[in-house]
Order: sequence, then C-alpha cells, then structure tokens
Amino acid sequence: MEARIDTKLEKKTFPVEGMTCASCASSIESMLRATAGVQEANVNFAGKTVQVAYEPTIIKPLQLKETVHEIGFELLVEEQTEQELEQREVASLHQLRIKTVVAGMLAVPVFILGMFFHGSFSWGNWAMLLLTLPIVVWAGRHFYTGAVKQAKHWRANMDTLVALSTGIAFAFSLFNTIYPSFFLNRGLMPHVYYEAVAVIIAFILLGKFLEERAKGRSATAIKKLMGLQPKVVRIIRNEVEQEVPLEQVQPGDLVVLLPGDRVPVDGEVVAGASYIEESMLSGEPLPVQKQKGDQVFAGTINQKGSLQLLARRTGSETILAHIIRMVQEAQGSKAPVQKLVDKIAGIFVPVVLLIAVLTLVAWLVFGGQSYWSEGLVSMISVLVIACPCALGLATPTAIMVGVGRGAENGILVKDAVSLEKAQHVNAVLLDKTGTITVGKPAVTDVSWAGGVGDKPALEQLFFSMEAQSEHPVAQAIYTHYKEQGLKAQQPDSFTSITGHGVEASFNGKNYLTRVAIIKL
Repeated sequence: MEARIDTKLEKKTFPVEGMTCASCASSIESMLRATAGVQEANVNFAGKTVQVAYEPTIIKPLQLKETVHEIGFELLVEEQTEQELEQREVASLHQLRIKTVVAGMLAVPVFILGMFFHGSFSWGNWAMLLLTLPIVVWAGRHFYTGAVKQAKHWRANMDTLVALSTGIAFAFSLFNTIYPSFFLNRGLMPHVYYEAVAVIIAFILLGKFLEERAKGRSATAIKKLMGLQPKVVRIIRNEVEQEVPLEQVQPGDLVVLLPGDRVPVDGEVVAGASYIEESMLSGEPLPVQKQKGDQVFAGTINQKGSLQLLARRTGSETILAHIIRMVQEAQGSKAPVQKLVDKIAGIFVPVVLLIAVLTLVAWLVFGGQSYWSEGLVSMISVLVIACPCALGLATPTAIMVGVGRGAENGILVKDAVSLEKAQHVNAVLLDKTGTITVGKPAVTDVSWAGGVGDKPALEQLFFSMEAQSEHPVAQAIYTHYKEQGLKAQQPDSFTSITGHGVEASFNGKNYLTRVAIIKL
C-alpha cells in the first residue's frame, strides 16, 4: 500500500531588484522554473516583481533568493512594508540619477575631443582615457558584472550587449593608446573609440533612468489603494481608548470610528449607528446605513455617526487587502501576446550576438585586415542598437498602467488574459445603478397634496427637520431649500427613526416625515 502525500502549493509575489530588460525577466523565470519545488514563476518586468508558485515542503524563499542571486539579481523575500519598498526604490532611482549625470558630464568632453579634435593633441587619447575610465568602472560597472553573472550560466541579456559593445571598444582603444605602434607598423591607423564608449553608456543610463521613473509612476494605483488604509487606529483595550498603528490591531479588538474616518478593518458594528460610503466595494455611491450587528469593511468611509466595531479581519486578511493583491496579480499577469514577446526576447540576444560576429567576419573576409577597424565599429553598432528593452517593456507596462487606472476608477480586472479578451466585447450589461449615475441625490420636483394648508410654513418645517438628519436624501432636500433662501429652525426635540424617517417637535407640536426611496 502506497502512502500518498498531498503537497500544497504556496503562491507569493516577491520584489526583484536589478532587472534591466525583458531578457532579464526571461532569465529569472527560466532559472526559477528549473528549480526543484517551483511549479510556476511569472516576472512582471514593469512592476519589478515575480510571482512564484512553489511547494514549501521542498523549497524555501531563501533558497529562491539564492537561485536568483546566482544570475545577478536580488529577490527580496523578507517581509517589506510599502514604505520600505518605496524608500529602496527612491534610493535606487537617486543613485541611478547621480550615475547618469556624472556619465553625461564626462561624456561631453570625450565626445568633443574625439569628434572635433581627434589627433590634434598628442595627449588627446590619454585625456579621453582618463575621462572614460570612471564611466566604465563606476557608472556602467553593473553592465559588466551583470554580463559576467549571466555568462556563468550560459545566458545573455541587455547587459551582455552593452558590456560586449563598450568593453570591446574600450579594450581596443586602450590597446591603441598604450601600444599605437602595433597598427602603425602594419600601415593602419590606431583608432580609438572612447567617445563611443562614453556616449553609449551615458545614453543607456539616461534611458534606464527615464524608464525607471516611468515604471515608478505607473504603480500609483496600488499606492492609492494602500492609501485607503489609515495609518493610526483608535481602539479600546482594558477599557482604555488609545491610538495604535494599524499593524498592531488584532482580531477581537474594539475599534472606535469617528465621523469622517476610514474603516481600518473588516468587522461588526457593536454600538452606534451611521452611514458608510462603500463605493470602493460595491460601486454604489449612496452611503449604506449601518447599525448594531451590521458588517463593515476596511477602506470604506464613515459619514456623520460614531461607531464601535469588533475587528474580525485585519491586515492582509481584509477584503481591501485581497483587492490590492488581486490588482497586483493582474498587473503582473501575462496576456497571450506577452508570452509571444517573451519568447522572442529570450532568443533575441543570442541572435544579435551571432549577427554581430558575422558582421565582423564579413568585413574581414571581403575587405581584408585593413578593414579591421571598420568591421569592429560595425559589430559594436549592431550590439548597441539591438536593445530589446522596448520590445519587452511595452506590453507589461501597458497592462500595468491599464489595470491600475481601472482600479483607480473602481474597475477591477481579473488578469491580463481577460483584458485582452475584452477587445471582442460588443455589449455590456450593468447591474449597478452607481455604475452609470452620479450617485448624488438631488431634488428635481416638489409636489404637495391638495389641502395641505399653509404651504410656506410646512416647507419651513420640512426643511428644518431634514436639516437635522444625516441621511443622503435628507441632505438633498436640505440643499434644495437652502438654495431657495430658507433658514432652518432649531426643533424642541428630534428623533431619527432608522429606516423610516425623522420625528421632531416645534412649539409643542409633533411632526413626522417618512421617506420612501424607489430604485428603478
């Protein structure tokens, strides 16, 4: 008899640092998928994350981190708060900005010397060497280290293209600077290409900086959803009201909700009554009445009343947290067209390397040794211009921005496959009034039954009563009569009858209003 062990897959999304192109994403995916215990791995290049489905009994997150580190990237498996991740991104972008500025400042004089004063000064080559050296060994260092790490696993990416093109040009120029007689004795000019090395690295750094800044901006939807969670929460512990960070709230805590507060947790009303604006969940902009025993959800907004909630779900267990995860997974999912792009990007770099080598060989075969320099420049040109970044970045960035903008407007997309299939939709059925209406009640017409008596006096009483109520319809009535110049009177007594209307007393007389809302 065979014992059967059921393995449970765990799916997690980890931030990734160090990706520079679509081939990087392809390398990470293939390395993780080839790791024992990993069932699936999908990299979101635009979002700089990887979603991994793995068997926790076989492999742990730290082992995943080591696997990714071997090919030159960093997988952040430790728990990171949104603030910590944002600080890392800001620091990384700041460092990239400094490298870009320094490389640009050094590249300008190298370019001027190489293009306009080439051979005019005996020390010109040495000056260009000194100016280019910091660009190669500091500003563009990560291109070379990344290419080496990729080469150890017989892989190639954009770093490989940049490292080969600029590295070969720099080494060739350095050789001709130190030992110019080698080519002179053979009747050839010892050309140097420092300006090409400096300008190429400077421009690629500028492109990476603009790309990283654009990717950072495209993640604003997630940050806005995160912003629906308050940072500090009022709770009652040991009969003492205190303010604690949101992370410290536990299921079972008694949460105090004041007018205007955002609901911090999913819970149940145990005291008080109010209206909660739940449009971020339901799409209905009209506030929903809440009283003892009703459920409330994190991210919704309390209106005018005060409530006490018994926390049921907190942190990552709330419905809002599930929505955020769903948006993140949708942004990181791949449409069918993206899978085709990934396949192309995966073989793109090796094909480019082959074409570059064939270019050099063709120059030498058909032109002879005298065309060595021209062949070298042509090979470098092939390596530089064949950057697959746009190919790999366009689709995931479009998906990330599209899903994010939809989330900002209350439209949640399940995944990129659904988004791509939406192009075939020719009819849409809407089942929520809030989807196509403003959601702000307003008085359009007023009709009074015959024989009501003194109409102006009744309107004054009606206005004064509704002015005391927080109901959305009452607010619409209040706004309507206020615009007509009426002034509210203070009632002797006032009672809000939940679900029915309001009752008030003026000068010893009791009045009752009943409001019926008919949804069409």
